[in-house]
Amino acid sequence: MAFSMEDLTEAKRQIDSTLHKLRETVKTLEAKENPARYKSQITLAKRRIQAFELAVRLIEREITEKEE
Repeated sequence: MAFSMEDLTEAKRQIDSTLHKLRETVKTLEAKENPARYKSQITLAKRRIQAFELAVRLIEREITEKEE
């Protein structure tokens, strides 16, 4: 399935926004008085960050290929 440059750019923008929020969530949870209590939430957020970072790299690769 082919995506337009607009679609790819907007998807990347949305994912970047979500990544920022997830990173802030991890910081907040890790800074709490008893971060071990939030271990599962922290792990989930970190796994989502990894998945979104992968998605961003794939989108960037697709954008680069379209520009060539």
